[in-house]
Amino acid sequence: MGVVILLVMAAGVAAMLSRKLPTAFALVLLAVVIAFLAGAPLTGKNSVFDTVLQEGAPALAATMIAILLGSWLGKLLEETGIAGTLVRKIVEFGGDRPVFVALGVLAVSALVGTVTGSAPAAMLAGLIGIPAMIAVGIPKVTAAGTILMGIAAGMPFELPVWQFFSTALDLPVDIVRGFMLKLFPFALAAAIAYVLVESRRRGVEHTWSLKSVQSKPSSRGGRRQRLGDAPWYALLTPVVPLVLALGFDLAIIPSLLAGVLYALVTTTRPREMNRRLLRTLYVGFEVAAPPITLFVAIGILLAAVKLPGAVDALEPLVKAVSPHNAVLFVLVFTLLVPLCLYRGPLNVFGLGAGIAGVLIATGIYPAVAVLGMATSYNQVFGVADPTSTQTVWSAQYAGVSPQQVMVRTLPYVWAVALGGLCVTAATYL
Repeated sequence: MGVVILLVMAAGVAAMLSRKLPTAFALVLLAVVIAFLAGAPLTGKNSVFDTVLQEGAPALAATMIAILLGSWLGKLLEETGIAGTLVRKIVEFGGDRPVFVALGVLAVSALVGTVTGSAPAAMLAGLIGIPAMIAVGIPKVTAAGTILMGIAAGMPFELPVWQFFSTALDLPVDIVRGFMLKLFPFALAAAIAYVLVESRRRGVEHTWSLKSVQSKPSSRGGRRQRLGDAPWYALLTPVVPLVLALGFDLAIIPSLLAGVLYALVTTTRPREMNRRLLRTLYVGFEVAAPPITLFVAIGILLAAVKLPGAVDALEPLVKAVSPHNAVLFVLVFTLLVPLCLYRGPLNVFGLGAGIAGVLIATGIYPAVAVLGMATSYNQVFGVADPTSTQTVWSAQYAGVSPQQVMVRTLPYVWAVALGGLCVTAATYL
């Protein structure tokens, strides 16, 4: 029966890759089929209806709320001009020095990436950052990749991601946070190396001009009015949730709420606060709807693969192919990195979540080792996957294809994954 379940999983991957079914729908269908194959009854304990669907759907509720708050905060960063101001300040500081401009946009992208991920983060940093980089001679592919590498550098500090891995892998948030802090230096080093190597290797290409970035109004008041600059103290908004979560050990949802309130208070007149709060919250719901739908499906899949029948069927097969030697662990899972691309079987926001659940439920690896593997793969998916929304948006906005961006960025994020797997093997195996 374990072989049949694996074949069903392979069919699910094929359905997602061929776009026969949306990822969320494919995961739910896959979960129901796995539950039936595992011998689960329709109702009662360890059943299809009561366990897989009823309990699985809200299993990642805390992650869904964190995603919504991150989207809300991201929308506030956009509407209040905080994100745009950060990028403009960096571009003005860099002047006509391409590498300095790119490194500055990279820093802003990383900062925005700590608040929200996916396409919203790319747009917040890229709407001004990409044309600004191209205007000073950064090649288009490098400009798009800089935004993505920056977001990935901030990803280890993205609070909703902490919440997701904490809930999905049943680990305390402080364990997730501890590994993310170990992963961050690899992500940061790869991002900086990408900018320095790619911007110089490809040379300077002058393609666009961006008058809105290069112009310098005569008066400070006129400048703020024309460009919508936020006050300097409002620019600290992305740091507020991080300081509270890291420095004061505050829970994730209150930390994100504090960021929302700080952004509002520092940029909005009292009589306009209610309207801005509601308006940005409603738009935040729209932005958060796709990932929330996906997390509902992931919760259902996790509930299915953790059923006793599924665990018993898969345990001998998974044990037979899983490396336990630390060196083999690093070697095998590093070679498997491409399987997290194109919504592949190791994509943690797809079937990879189910595989992670199987590895933990069967006792193949401790949960913290699965955390290291999953977060390492997530660094690759978040940058180089041509089907991810942030990659597609960044590439198209820069005027190149997502596949071109994948080719340029994959070696760097592959190295990040290697670093994360080495830390995992050295620490947890």
